[in-house]
Amino acid sequence: MSLTVSQAKDELYALQKKLSAYEHAMGVIYYDGSTTAPKGTAENRAQSLSVLSEEVYKYSTSENTVELLEFLDSNKDELNEKEKRMVYLLLKDLREMKKIPMEEYIEYEQLLVLADDVWHKAKEESNFELFCPYLEKIFEFNKKFAKYVEPEKDPYEYCLSKYEEGLTKATLDEFFKKLRDSIVPLLKRISEVEQVDDSIRHGFFAEKDQEAFSYFLMEAIGLDLDHVGLSTTEHPFTTSLGSHLDERITTHYFEDDFACSMYSVIHEGGHALYDTGSARDLAFTVLDGGTSMSIHESQSRFYENIIGRSKPFCEYIFPYLCKFFPEQMKGRTAEELYKAVNKAEPSLIRTEADEVTYSLHVMIRYELEKRVMAGEIEVKDLPKEWNRMYKEYLGIDVPDDKHGVLQDSHWSGGLVGYFPSYALGNAYGAQFLDKMKKTVDVDKCVAEGNLKPINDWNRENIWVHGSLYTPQQILDRVLGEKFNADYYIEYLNNKCKDVYGL
Repeated sequence: MSLTVSQAKDELYALQKKLSAYEHAMGVIYYDGSTTAPKGTAENRAQSLSVLSEEVYKYSTSENTVELLEFLDSNKDELNEKEKRMVYLLLKDLREMKKIPMEEYIEYEQLLVLADDVWHKAKEESNFELFCPYLEKIFEFNKKFAKYVEPEKDPYEYCLSKYEEGLTKATLDEFFKKLRDSIVPLLKRISEVEQVDDSIRHGFFAEKDQEAFSYFLMEAIGLDLDHVGLSTTEHPFTTSLGSHLDERITTHYFEDDFACSMYSVIHEGGHALYDTGSARDLAFTVLDGGTSMSIHESQSRFYENIIGRSKPFCEYIFPYLCKFFPEQMKGRTAEELYKAVNKAEPSLIRTEADEVTYSLHVMIRYELEKRVMAGEIEVKDLPKEWNRMYKEYLGIDVPDDKHGVLQDSHWSGGLVGYFPSYALGNAYGAQFLDKMKKTVDVDKCVAEGNLKPINDWNRENIWVHGSLYTPQQILDRVLGEKFNADYYIEYLNNKCKDVYGL
């Protein structure tokens, strides 16, 4: 290569800036489609994304790009830590992309746009048959891509590794068994005592008032509203548009239950805190944003549950609830709020599930994905198997597809292998909390409505690094010990002891 290493470094940053610009454009199109776009516009978005994805494919795998990255890789001794990681991640993606035929890559991107549009309609009509052909193609593409990229690897483990590097079925089987063996007996003990009254969260809460409350919550947890926007969608999500300098979160308002949106906003806000906490010099590079989805979920679930459902937070937030919803909160107390938002009982919807049962929802999805990817069941069998497992693990009957197999948007977006990240994130978060408490008085900070020391700890230990380190390296650096799900189990038991007196 005729460039010097110094010149090649400049080209490296230029490459990433251009890729970031493409991602920005594609992200805006996706975000628009999931929030405000008219229902009949999916074909238009699919066309635009097919053109953009083809450009990304060609640019990412071009001879010049390959030559640049291989040259830098061969001169890695002259690169700093961040540059080495950039080259590694770009080469990893490049080598993977080159193994996937361009026409199939483009076809898959088009499929996901159409699948998302059909999923919205299918969920609205509670009609899995409408969505089934698209989901069959999504699973088949994931199987094909796995064989193209890592033919020696189990196809589902290839999918899992996209969201948590090195994650295996054996690790998850052991992890979920440990949770199941602890959670099922805990649920049984809860069912034998007096149940919590959660009527405080039910009534009529106008959407406009919930929206105003949402912006208050965003500021309360420390989000910078100059860089984080809020919109509504069918299934809440968070996305970065080009870089961590433009973060968008979404929620869904239910006028008969303010807590649904409240915790969606705090959950998605946790994702946004992580992304916007990346070091400024990581913007427009592949190191911008979180290192894995399990670490990401550790942050979103940390703020949603460990902070948001804690007694100090409920006591802090209650006067503001009275301000936004004065009639509904008349005669109510912070203690009622605390118990209501920590009520543990089997339910249909994952995103509304309590902390105790939540991981069972995730485990069901993991088992179903694993079996589809292994060819043990077909996509058309998913509703029947979903309903059977909800009865087996949670003891509840699923009334229809809308409240069952169609409730999540993940499969329509091609996110096969993502779901376990939620349960791992729960467990990571509990272990992070134990470490944080050694230097931060977490309860005092939350009670005072001052999350800055908590955010500073997360920023210094996790957020600022972006994707510089692997998930395992983050765990090693922060914890100084091996990952241990016992911290999460102990956390759940302590919460239930406080709420139910167990």
